[in-house]
Amino acid sequence: LCAALREAAPSARLVHLGSAAEYGPGVRDTAVTESAATSPLTPYGATKLAGTVTVTTSGLDAVVLRVGNPVGPGAPSTGLPGRIAGLLREAGTDPDAVIRLGDLSAYRDFVDVRDAARAAAVAATTPGPLPRVLNIGGGKAVPVRDLVCGLARVAGFRGRIEENGGGSARSGEVSWQCSDITAAGEALGWRPELTLDDSLAALWTATTGSGPTPRGEGEPTP
Repeated sequence: LCAALREAAPSARLVHLGSAAEYGPGVRDTAVTESAATSPLTPYGATKLAGTVTVTTSGLDAVVLRVGNPVGPGAPSTGLPGRIAGLLREAGTDPDAVIRLGDLSAYRDFVDVRDAARAAAVAATTPGPLPRVLNIGGGKAVPVRDLVCGLARVAGFRGRIEENGGGSARSGEVSWQCSDITAAGEALGWRPELTLDDSLAALWTATTGSGPTPRGEGEPTP
Protein backbone atom coordinates (compact mmCIF):
# COMPACT_ATOMS: atom_id res chain seq x y z
CA LEU A 1 0.00 0.00 0.00
CA CYS A 2 2.75 2.45 0.94
CA ALA A 3 4.60 1.71 -2.31
CA ALA A 4 1.41 2.34 -4.27
CA LEU A 5 0.91 5.63 -2.50
CA ARG A 6 4.46 6.73 -3.25
CA GLU A 7 3.99 5.91 -6.92
CA ALA A 8 0.58 7.55 -7.19
CA ALA A 9 1.52 10.79 -5.43
CA PRO A 10 5.32 11.13 -5.29
CA SER A 11 5.20 14.83 -4.39
CA ALA A 12 2.37 14.69 -1.86
CA ARG A 13 2.85 14.84 1.90
CA LEU A 14 0.68 12.76 4.20
CA VAL A 15 -0.52 14.67 7.27
CA HIS A 16 -1.85 12.29 9.91
CA LEU A 17 -3.81 13.62 12.87
CA GLY A 18 -2.64 11.91 16.02
CA SER A 19 -3.57 12.75 19.59
CA ALA A 20 -1.98 13.91 22.82
CA ALA A 21 -3.71 10.84 24.30
CA GLU A 22 -0.80 8.85 22.87
CA TYR A 23 1.42 10.17 25.67
CA GLY A 24 -0.75 9.00 28.54
CA PRO A 25 -0.45 10.57 32.01
CA GLY A 26 1.47 13.82 32.18
CA VAL A 27 3.67 15.24 34.92
CA ARG A 28 2.19 18.27 36.65
CA ASP A 29 3.69 21.61 35.61
CA THR A 30 5.53 19.92 32.74
CA ALA A 31 4.84 20.32 29.01
CA VAL A 32 5.52 17.08 27.14
CA THR A 33 7.77 17.11 24.06
CA GLU A 34 7.58 14.88 21.02
CA SER A 35 10.51 12.78 22.28
CA ALA A 36 8.65 11.74 25.44
CA ALA A 37 7.72 8.12 25.99
CA THR A 38 4.23 7.07 24.93
CA SER A 39 1.94 5.20 27.31
CA PRO A 40 -1.70 5.58 26.25
CA LEU A 41 -4.31 4.54 28.80
CA THR A 42 -7.33 4.23 26.52
CA PRO A 43 -8.17 2.25 23.37
CA TYR A 44 -8.47 5.60 21.58
CA GLY A 45 -4.95 6.62 22.54
CA ALA A 46 -3.58 3.18 21.67
CA THR A 47 -5.28 3.28 18.27
CA LYS A 48 -3.88 6.72 17.57
CA LEU A 49 -0.41 5.56 18.57
CA ALA A 50 -0.70 2.58 16.23
CA GLY A 51 -1.53 5.01 13.42
CA THR A 52 1.48 7.14 14.34
CA VAL A 53 3.81 4.14 14.22
CA THR A 54 2.42 3.10 10.84
CA VAL A 55 2.84 6.55 9.36
CA THR A 56 6.28 7.30 10.77
CA THR A 57 7.70 3.97 9.55
CA SER A 58 6.03 4.07 6.12
CA GLY A 59 8.86 5.75 4.24
CA LEU A 60 6.40 8.34 2.95
CA ASP A 61 6.89 12.08 3.15
CA ALA A 62 4.62 12.28 6.19
CA VAL A 63 4.13 14.08 9.46
CA VAL A 64 1.98 13.23 12.48
CA LEU A 65 0.31 16.13 14.27
CA ARG A 66 -0.41 15.13 17.86
CA VAL A 67 -3.42 17.34 18.57
CA GLY A 68 -4.34 18.30 22.13
CA ASN A 69 -7.95 18.65 23.25
CA PRO A 70 -9.81 20.30 20.34
CA VAL A 71 -12.61 22.70 21.12
CA GLY A 72 -14.72 25.01 18.98
CA PRO A 73 -17.50 24.82 16.39
CA GLY A 74 -18.49 21.30 15.42
CA ALA A 75 -17.47 19.72 18.74
CA PRO A 76 -19.16 16.28 18.94
CA SER A 77 -21.65 15.57 21.71
CA THR A 78 -19.52 12.61 22.80
CA GLY A 79 -16.73 14.93 23.96
CA LEU A 80 -16.84 17.16 27.04
CA PRO A 81 -17.17 20.58 25.30
CA GLY A 82 -19.98 19.39 23.01
CA ARG A 83 -21.75 17.56 25.84
CA ILE A 84 -21.64 20.62 28.11
CA ALA A 85 -22.91 22.83 25.31
CA GLY A 86 -25.86 20.47 24.84
CA LEU A 87 -26.68 20.47 28.56
CA LEU A 88 -26.54 24.27 28.67
CA ARG A 89 -28.81 24.56 25.66
CA GLU A 90 -31.35 22.30 27.36
CA ALA A 91 -31.14 24.28 30.61
CA GLY A 92 -31.64 27.64 28.94
CA THR A 93 -31.77 30.58 31.35
CA ASP A 94 -33.77 28.81 34.06
CA PRO A 95 -32.34 30.11 37.37
CA ASP A 96 -33.37 26.85 39.09
CA ALA A 97 -31.54 24.60 36.61
CA VAL A 98 -28.84 22.32 38.03
CA ILE A 99 -26.18 20.64 35.92
CA ARG A 100 -24.46 17.80 37.74
CA LEU A 101 -21.02 16.80 36.52
CA GLY A 102 -18.09 14.73 37.68
CA ASP A 103 -14.77 16.02 38.98
CA LEU A 104 -13.60 18.99 36.90
CA SER A 105 -10.18 19.42 38.51
CA ALA A 106 -8.15 17.82 35.70
CA TYR A 107 -5.99 20.03 33.47
CA ARG A 108 -6.12 19.81 29.68
CA ASP A 109 -4.35 21.48 26.77
CA PHE A 110 -7.18 22.94 24.68
CA VAL A 111 -6.67 24.02 21.09
CA ASP A 112 -9.22 25.59 18.77
CA VAL A 113 -10.26 23.29 15.94
CA ARG A 114 -9.61 26.11 13.46
CA ASP A 115 -6.04 26.48 14.69
CA ALA A 116 -5.60 22.71 14.38
CA ALA A 117 -6.98 22.80 10.82
CA ARG A 118 -4.59 25.63 9.97
CA ALA A 119 -1.69 23.58 11.33
CA ALA A 120 -2.68 20.67 9.06
CA ALA A 121 -2.82 22.95 6.03
CA VAL A 122 0.57 24.47 6.80
CA ALA A 123 2.09 21.03 7.42
CA ALA A 124 0.83 19.82 4.05
CA THR A 125 2.36 22.73 2.15
CA THR A 126 5.58 23.55 4.00
CA PRO A 127 8.52 22.73 1.71
CA GLY A 128 11.37 20.48 2.74
CA PRO A 129 11.47 17.63 5.25
CA LEU A 130 9.58 17.91 8.52
CA PRO A 131 9.98 16.17 11.89
CA ARG A 132 8.04 12.94 12.01
CA VAL A 133 5.86 14.08 14.92
CA LEU A 134 4.77 17.59 15.97
CA ASN A 135 2.61 18.61 18.93
CA ILE A 136 -0.34 20.87 18.12
CA GLY A 137 -2.01 22.40 21.15
CA GLY A 138 -2.68 25.54 23.09
CA GLY A 139 0.66 25.21 24.82
CA LYS A 140 -0.73 25.53 28.33
CA ALA A 141 -2.71 23.43 30.79
CA VAL A 142 -6.15 24.77 31.68
CA PRO A 143 -8.46 23.43 34.40
CA VAL A 144 -11.45 21.66 32.86
CA ARG A 145 -13.52 23.64 35.35
CA ASP A 146 -12.49 26.85 33.56
CA LEU A 147 -13.82 25.49 30.28
CA VAL A 148 -17.16 24.51 31.82
CA CYS A 149 -17.64 27.81 33.67
CA GLY A 150 -16.52 29.79 30.63
CA LEU A 151 -19.02 28.06 28.39
CA ALA A 152 -21.76 28.55 31.00
CA ARG A 153 -20.96 32.26 31.06
CA VAL A 154 -21.11 32.51 27.26
CA ALA A 155 -24.45 30.65 27.31
CA GLY A 156 -25.95 33.01 29.88
CA PHE A 157 -26.58 30.09 32.22
CA ARG A 158 -28.18 31.30 35.46
CA GLY A 159 -28.47 28.02 37.32
CA ARG A 160 -26.01 25.97 39.34
CA ILE A 161 -23.20 23.62 38.38
CA GLU A 162 -22.47 20.81 40.82
CA GLU A 163 -19.44 18.53 40.86
CA ASN A 164 -20.07 15.18 42.50
CA GLY A 165 -16.41 14.25 42.50
CA GLY A 166 -17.00 11.08 40.50
CA GLY A 167 -15.76 11.83 37.01
CA SER A 168 -14.34 9.37 34.56
CA ALA A 169 -11.53 6.94 35.29
CA ARG A 170 -9.52 8.55 32.51
CA SER A 171 -9.74 12.00 34.09
CA GLY A 172 -8.54 10.58 37.38
CA GLU A 173 -5.59 8.79 35.79
CA VAL A 174 -4.67 11.67 33.49
CA SER A 175 -5.03 14.67 35.76
CA TRP A 176 -2.52 16.77 33.81
CA GLN A 177 -2.05 17.14 30.07
CA CYS A 178 0.04 19.82 28.41
CA SER A 179 2.00 19.77 25.14
CA ASP A 180 5.20 21.60 24.33
CA ILE A 181 4.50 23.22 20.94
CA THR A 182 7.95 24.71 20.39
CA ALA A 183 8.83 22.30 17.58
CA ALA A 184 5.68 23.18 15.59
CA GLY A 185 6.64 26.83 15.79
CA GLU A 186 10.13 26.11 14.53
CA ALA A 187 9.17 23.68 11.76
CA LEU A 188 5.91 25.25 10.57
CA GLY A 189 5.94 28.80 11.88
CA TRP A 190 2.67 27.84 13.56
CA ARG A 191 1.28 29.14 16.82
CA PRO A 192 -2.31 29.05 18.09
CA GLU A 193 -4.09 32.30 17.29
CA LEU A 194 -7.45 31.77 18.98
CA THR A 195 -8.06 31.88 22.72
CA LEU A 196 -10.21 29.49 24.73
CA ASP A 197 -12.82 32.26 25.00
CA ASP A 198 -12.85 32.49 21.18
CA SER A 199 -13.38 28.73 20.98
CA LEU A 200 -16.21 28.69 23.50
CA ALA A 201 -18.03 31.58 21.83
CA ALA A 202 -17.82 29.85 18.46
CA LEU A 203 -18.94 26.53 19.95
CA TRP A 204 -21.98 28.12 21.55
CA THR A 205 -22.90 29.98 18.37
CA ALA A 206 -22.65 26.74 16.39
CA THR A 207 -24.72 24.88 19.01
CA THR A 208 -27.57 27.37 19.13
CA GLY A 209 -27.27 29.40 15.96
CA SER A 210 -27.19 32.54 18.10
CA GLY A 211 -24.50 34.86 19.37
CA PRO A 212 -22.87 34.70 22.81
CA THR A 213 -24.38 36.38 25.85
CA PRO A 214 -22.65 39.70 26.66
CA ARG A 215 -19.97 39.35 29.35
CA GLY A 216 -21.34 39.84 32.85
CA GLU A 217 -24.79 38.47 32.15
CA GLY A 218 -25.76 35.07 33.49
CA GLU A 219 -22.87 34.21 35.80
CA PRO A 220 -23.11 30.51 36.75
CA THR A 221 -23.00 29.44 40.39
CA PRO A 222 -20.38 26.72 40.96
